[in-house]
Order: sequence, then structure tokens, then C-alpha cells
Amino acid sequence: MHSFGHRANAVATFAVTILAAMCFAASFSDNFNTPTPTASVKILGINWFQKEANGNDEVSMTLNISADLSSLFTWNTKQVFVFVAAEYETPQNALNQVSLWDGIIPAKEHAKFLIHTTNKYRFIDQGSNLKGKEFNLTMHWHIMPKTGKMFADKIVMTGYRLPEQYR
Repeated sequence: MHSFGHRANAVATFAVTILAAMCFAASFSDNFNTPTPTASVKILGINWFQKEANGNDEVSMTLNISADLSSLFTWNTKQVFVFVAAEYETPQNALNQVSLWDGIIPAKEHAKFLIHTTNKYRFIDQGSNLKGKEFNLTMHWHIMPKTGKMFADKIVMTGYRLPEQYR
């Protein structure tokens, strides 16, 4: 005859094993999702483009950010972290990334949005490298699942250029 402790241990072990198998299945099922997000970022205007007292270039701009990220959500998605970054090259660095805006999308109902804003974070280059500089605006996202590994991807929007003169 088994004691109560032995029986409770057997039930708990079985329950944890089933829970682990369900978590694995949930995580594995995300591999079959093929999201098709869309995004657009438009620069409505340059508010200022100036050289700071320490010699660094700073830019403030007004942006229209629209996206439909609803295809990123599955039944295993907890939330999505999204951010827009300016990406450009300088002689010192092959890739410079400056985050301009970010947000957390907690549910699929909030995944379709249109935001009119100025850059949330300062767009500063260490030096005087931004005059006439071509750059890309890139929308990055990180999908945070309820179980399993995080996924990240991006949409790159090219063809942007900063002014030749400070304003």
C-alpha cells in the first residue's frame, strides 16, 4: 500500500510533466505562424536641426507612425514591444541606431495604430555627422510569448535625408 505522500508525489510529477509538454507544444506551434505586418513612418517636418554646445548634432522631427501588427499576435503572444529607430552610417561606425519612439502593445485590439508625434527620444549624433546624411527609419518589434522564446523582426523604410544646413 502506498502512503498519501507517495501518491501526492506521483500526481504532482505527472501534472508537471503534462504542463511541460503543453508549454513545449505552445512554443512549437508559434513556428507555423507567418505574420505579415505592415508599417509606415512619414516625416512631417524637421522641428530643429542644430549643433549643441558640445559639438554634437541634434535633430527633432514630427513623425506619422502607422502600423498593423495584428498578425504578430497568436494565442501564445503576451505582448509586443515595438520601436522606431533611425539608422545611418558614419566614418566611425558602420551602423548607428538611434531610438526615436517606442511602445508596448498589450493585445491584438491595440495592434493597429496611427500616431502623430515628435521623436520621444533625442536624435543626437556624437559629432557633426548628420548634415545631409541619408538614413533609414526602421520599425523593430519583439514578440514576447507566454511560453517559449522571443521573436524579433523589423521593417526598413529607406530614402530619408537630413538637411544640409542647421535650422
